[in-house]
Amino acid sequence: MITVNEAIIVEGKYDKITLSNFIDATIITTNGFSVFKDKEKRKLISILAEKKGLVVVTDSDSSGLMIRNYLKKFCPSGTIKNVYIPQIKGKERRKEKPSKEGFLGVEGMSKEIILSAFCKSGIIGEEREKSRKLTKNDLFLFGLSGQNESSKKRESFAFFSGLPKGMSSGGFLDAVNAVYSYDEFVKAVSLWQSEEDKK
Repeated sequence: MITVNEAIIVEGKYDKITLSNFIDATIITTNGFSVFKDKEKRKLISILAEKKGLVVVTDSDSSGLMIRNYLKKFCPSGTIKNVYIPQIKGKERRKEKPSKEGFLGVEGMSKEIILSAFCKSGIIGEEREKSRKLTKNDLFLFGLSGQNESSKKRESFAFFSGLPKGMSSGGFLDAVNAVYSYDEFVKAVSLWQSEEDKK
């Protein structure tokens, strides 16, 4: 696995799956243009930009460029690094026909092409084992999923830690894995529970 310390922003879930095969990083999807209307997703991306910095990897078409430009509007200056994949004609195997502009998207690129694009953009990674991520079971053990009041507790912890509110347990898991290491999360939960006990 290649480690990238910044959070990586991609357009869709298939892009995320492709990168996850060989890059160990926090990978967040914009779900195409949905990010334009998704206030909570924008808040999460903005938090990640401040905490870790962002690497934006979109398709090499006009839609990808629009998303890149939009992210610049709400992320702090100097927090975004752009990785540009080459414009290669073709279509992804899962699709019946090529995209509107006829170029392969991130999901259609080989590992070698993507890593080359990361190198050209000055993103430095190193080989290492994947770090310990939080799981659904961890959330359950902390009372943040699958129990009475879990939703309420997630909202409380989100408020305490500055995360977006109103997330499902799956979205919450993605967010905490994006912002915290396992050990950092355990400490944050301990502090949050201390604050809760004082109320």
